Amino acid sequence: VFDAMKPYMLEKFGNPSSLDHAYGTEASSAVEEARGKVAKCIGASASDIIFTSGATESDNLALMGVMERYADRGDHLVTCTTEHKAVLDVARHLEASGKGVTYLPVNEVGEINLEDLKEAITDKTVMVSIMLANNEVGTIADVKKIGEIVHDKGAIFHTDAAQAVGHMHVDVDDMNIDLMSFSAHKMYGPKGIGALYVRGIKPRIKLNPIIRGGGHEHNNRSGTLNVPGIVGFGKAIEISQNEMEDEIEKYRKWSKIIINAFLDAGGILNSPHTRRLFRNINMYFPGIENKAIINSISKQIAISGGSACTTETVEPSHVLLAMGFNEDRAHQSIRIGLGRHNTYDEIEFAVNEIIYNIKKLKKIN
Repeated sequence: VFDAMKPYMLEKFGNPSSLDHAYGTEASSAVEEARGKVAKCIGASASDIIFTSGATESDNLALMGVMERYADRGDHLVTCTTEHKAVLDVARHLEASGKGVTYLPVNEVGEINLEDLKEAITDKTVMVSIMLANNEVGTIADVKKIGEIVHDKGAIFHTDAAQAVGHMHVDVDDMNIDLMSFSAHKMYGPKGIGALYVRGIKPRIKLNPIIRGGGHEHNNRSGTLNVPGIVGFGKAIEISQNEMEDEIEKYRKWSKIIINAFLDAGGILNSPHTRRLFRNINMYFPGIENKAIINSISKQIAISGGSACTTETVEPSHVLLAMGFNEDRAHQSIRIGLGRHNTYDEIEFAVNEIIYNIKKLKKIN
């Protein structure tokens, strides 16, 4: 990825919006090539991709842009309680500005009830936003069925797919997705670049911009484009498609080994056993605070007590609370992510280190 970006950081400095000279044209060609790669990997057209600073901005643009653009249709948004803060905080902002928001509950594995969804959508509902794969417990939503319900009711369907794109097969047409947010860094691309897919036909979705000035990205997101980041994004998503099948199988095997070892040590899996991202493991160790586990293990091991976006706070995971677990369980759960560059030896080391320290902490308690 860095090799692909390098020329646009050291030699090729053209602005892709300046097409009056060769330098701008060169940069524009690189951007459009990357846009095509991103689109291809999700079954979209290149013209449907808007580059942003990441999934958080994409979520903001999707929710606020659609709710404002289609205000004449209604003023109601439907989402769920386990969404990323980038969706939940925008939903609360929309509520404060007078919009109606319904937050669907989830069951013990983080899934919404489809009958609840049907009942929640009214003739005032403009949009439904349900994430494809949860960032804390890995639950994969049945977005195809969700999209069917949303479309049958005449509403627009958005999904936050930051955890999914690059790690599982995603096809926006097959999955009935109208708008989709995702980030490059979740698939080993650079930080600070992401995209929003916006359906261009059947139906064509329109947005009101939240960043104005210059009319970039077809007037949807103004600002000089991050050419090195976009090029890196294109390369990263291309690599992810080539590696995906092998990685899915590797994570499936490794997660089974890890989960079984933790279950034998008294742990309890917080996420579903099957319909989830195998690289994401969320375990509950009764009676042991997650911060105590994190502080006791080797600093070579990087795990967390919740979302990477909220580890500075001491609040319990809103995802685990929404799944019906109490605050003690939320404070006694750890989140483990498997990565492309991990080895089996590292997995074995991490499991043994975590279990050893859990046993030691239990004795202290």
